[in-house]
Amino acid sequence: MKEAGQVYRLGVLVSGRGTNLEALIKAQQAGKLGAEIGVVISDNPRAEALKKASSHGIDCQVIDPALYPGRIEFDRALRLALEKYRVELVVLAGFLRILSTEFLEAFPARAVNIHPSLLPAFPGLRAQQQAWEYGVKYSGCTVHFVDGELDGGPIIAQAVVPVFSEDTPESLAARILMEEHKLYPQVISWLAQGWVKIVGRKVIIDKSKDQEEEAICAKDGL
Repeated sequence: MKEAGQVYRLGVLVSGRGTNLEALIKAQQAGKLGAEIGVVISDNPRAEALKKASSHGIDCQVIDPALYPGRIEFDRALRLALEKYRVELVVLAGFLRILSTEFLEAFPARAVNIHPSLLPAFPGLRAQQQAWEYGVKYSGCTVHFVDGELDGGPIIAQAVVPVFSEDTPESLAARILMEEHKLYPQVISWLAQGWVKIVGRKVIIDKSKDQEEEAICAKDGL
């Protein structure tokens, strides 16, 4: 947990529209994120997310993979940019590249992603379409730690969305996205407060330390 006055700094990686980034910015402005977005980095120079971040005065960088000879060099540039901003948590928000093992070793249990399905079901692209085509009755979204497996890291939290008979892939995706915008800021606030612990593959949300400190302060009249 951060000491009073210390800032839990985020580096947000984006490739597209940035709707989850926008949800994080709104939560930060409302004082509900418990963290500060230090930098937004995109692998796509034309990403709409960059405009959204810039309009809120957040530092932005483009690291274009076309300018690097390979994945190792690209990931090294990405790591150095995040380290420059003293990022403590790497937040993937629609970032469409798989991060290398070497990159993740620089941020152990400090990179998270949100995926539009109830993992481990329907990993990868077009998850909402996959769920709709399969005929599931419930879908949703998952926030998980990032590891070397595609959408396979330890699950932190999930939100469930019912699938209605009249749904299309687009209407289902829209309702899942609404839940993403609620769930991601909440999970990041838990991480910022030190409530999230990994035990094997299981993730435990432990608020007891905060509750104990609150009880001590109340007892001492602080």
